[in-house]
Parts: sequence; structure tokens; C-alpha cells
Amino acid sequence: MSKNLYVGNLPYSTTSDELREAFGQYGTVVSASVITDRESGRSRGFGFVELESGGEDAINSMNGADFQGRTLTVNEARPRADRSRGGEDR
Repeated sequence: MSKNLYVGNLPYSTTSDELREAFGQYGTVVSASVITDRESGRSRGFGFVELESGGEDAINSMNGADFQGRTLTVNEARPRADRSRGGEDR
């Protein structure tokens, strides 16, 4: 079963291909993407990697690891919160 990982504290210069390469040693990468700002197109400093297998190994090895001079935060991605209410608290 595939596992979707959140990867935080990425250097702003990191590309999706570099993310794919870094996590590829733990299993088959289904997708890798660095999240960018909708308006400026600049990296927001985090991304997501979906691994076909080896997700737990990737979390255990990459969480706290140095990547391009930054200490990564890696954990299982949580489903995106429902944003349909327009940010209003109820």
C-alpha cells in the first residue's frame, strides 16, 4: 500500500526532482512535489512524496536528516482539512 509523506523545512531552492531522488532510495516514488505559492510561484518550503512501498523506512531515516543544509521534518501526511466553509469557525 502506498504512503503519502509530508516533507517540511525544505530549502526554497529544492525541486520536485531532487525530492524524488532523495526518497527514491527507500522505494518506488509514485509522485513528488514541492508546494509553491499560487501567486509568486516560489517554493513554500514543504512538499509531499508518495511512495509505493518503504514509507516507514523513509520516515525513520529522513525525519531529522540534513538535506541541502536544512533539517527535514518528515511524517505521514494527514488528509487536507475541509476548506469549504471559507475559514469561518463554527
